[in-house]
Amino acid sequence: MPEKEIIRGSPFSEGAERLGVPISTAVRGSGMVFVSGMPPLDLQSVRPVQGDMGQKATQCLENVRKVLETAGSSLEKVLKATVYATDPDQFAAINRTYARFFRQDFPARTFVAVKGWPEGMGFDIESECPALA
Repeated sequence: MPEKEIIRGSPFSEGAERLGVPISTAVRGSGMVFVSGMPPLDLQSVRPVQGDMGQKATQCLENVRKVLETAGSSLEKVLKATVYATDPDQFAAINRTYARFFRQDFPARTFVAVKGWPEGMGFDIESECPALA
């Protein structure tokens, strides 16, 4: 296996390329997969999911799952999750969502309250998860 392998995760990779964003959806190396922050984008419409924070967090984790599986990994191999959200008061809703995706042997996790993303991005939560390959 090469030292560093770029994993393309459609439609994320195509969207980043189209927008000129210098990012890889995921990178595999040294027995690990590093997934870029996944926003709550619906994979069919490629638009941010509307709804409550639980629905948005669910879509983020579904997107992380898809990218991990594309890279030959899974949610069960996640070592750490970092959640970025604009509203720290939504921690409980996000926590309930994470409990549905990670049922045992929980990954380490960090919750970070952020001001927001650039105008036009249209989302208020994002999650990234490094995992074993």
